[in-house]
Amino acid sequence: MDLRKKHPIFRYKNFKYNFKGKNLNISFDFLLEPDIKFKPSLKIKGIEKKSFDKEIIDNLVFNLGMIELVSYYKAACSPKIIIECANLTLKQKNFWKKLYLNGLGEFFFENKIDFTKKDFLKIECSSKVEFKKKKIKAEEKILLPIGGGKDSIVSLNLLDEENIYCLGLNKTKEIEKTIGKNKHIYVDRKIDKKLLELNLLNYYNGHTPFSAYLAFLSMLTAYLINAKYIALSNEKSANEETKIYCNKKINHQYSKTFEFENDFRKYSKEFLIEGIEYFSFLRPLYEIQIARIFSQFKKYFPIFMSCNEANKTCSGTKEKSLKWCGRCPKCLFVFIILYPFMNEKDIFKIFNKNLYEDKTLKKEMLKLINSKPFECVGTKEESLLGLFLSYEKAKEKKYYLLEYLNKNNYFKNIKKEKILNSFNEKNNLPFKFSKILKNEIARFKK
Repeated sequence: MDLRKKHPIFRYKNFKYNFKGKNLNISFDFLLEPDIKFKPSLKIKGIEKKSFDKEIIDNLVFNLGMIELVSYYKAACSPKIIIECANLTLKQKNFWKKLYLNGLGEFFFENKIDFTKKDFLKIECSSKVEFKKKKIKAEEKILLPIGGGKDSIVSLNLLDEENIYCLGLNKTKEIEKTIGKNKHIYVDRKIDKKLLELNLLNYYNGHTPFSAYLAFLSMLTAYLINAKYIALSNEKSANEETKIYCNKKINHQYSKTFEFENDFRKYSKEFLIEGIEYFSFLRPLYEIQIARIFSQFKKYFPIFMSCNEANKTCSGTKEKSLKWCGRCPKCLFVFIILYPFMNEKDIFKIFNKNLYEDKTLKKEMLKLINSKPFECVGTKEESLLGLFLSYEKAKEKKYYLLEYLNKNNYFKNIKKEKILNSFNEKNNLPFKFSKILKNEIARFKK
């Protein structure tokens, strides 16, 4: 079935929203021609303020729809996207085309789609409605997205300020327990069930740029609570690509990269809203540095969750397990970078076993240090460093995976201080945020 011929046009027809009590309800209307309609929705809950600039909300909600549509567009990868509810400048079209093609890189690779052809995707507009950027004066509040993993926990505990508002998308028990008594905004996002039905009918399916969705959602939420700062917890490690495909760098974490962060900041200031700063608080650090900081916060050990297998439903065909699987590359990577800094008893309790004694994980371990899997994991260099530090710590115990690496000379020329004391100056942190992080790194040096 040639899905691109069967569905030549994807239309973004409309967006709607209304305030009801303390909630903002939003829905989008998409059409996969000729006749497949989608109507995804979301609810932003707990909005206190009552008066807003309608033009700003129109603009922010419309743009949220532009990133929402990716999940539905990918079902057939139509050659043309037509925007019926607003007009975009050439600069905006180029921004969205770059985001769609780079953000879906892994999806194209997995589905063997050549996305580099000149006529692969065209974005057109059939509306004359234009949204203009506006300037606001926001309060010194920080909007901090919380995902339930170790990174956002580190951000929450290092910032630890009265003016933090946590953002939880599709609340899980990990998100709820991490946020605790902190001020918060919860968002319920509902995928149209028709998309799940198409997945079962062999339409395209795969990874989408979730962090880009979070960026646009965060910008809207920050405006609603009048927050000046949006502090993400994306790290330096996300910049390393996963594979080369069709002569292009493919990165599972594209919308977590510094490149996307800069593109989004520029787009926001030019086309959305001026007066809200979007940046990643942990951008100067490697994942292993973040793990070292996280190891101090013992109360979160039973709470945090980073295993993607735990939340998979396979297009609605199974229930989420909500447990560390102990078999995937993400579980192994998290184990590798935490083991050097944690008590053995604590880390074995999290994973219900010692992953270094699991012989079936040798293949996954070698991927982490040689080729990098399609997962939110750190660089190949820091994976090897984590394994080396683990070997140094447990040398006498002769754990299978660590012994294998040592016997095969993987632990030569390891430069641990280069990574553990690193502070990447390529970041967008305002001075006061940068100072907090530098002080934390300096504390470990002592």
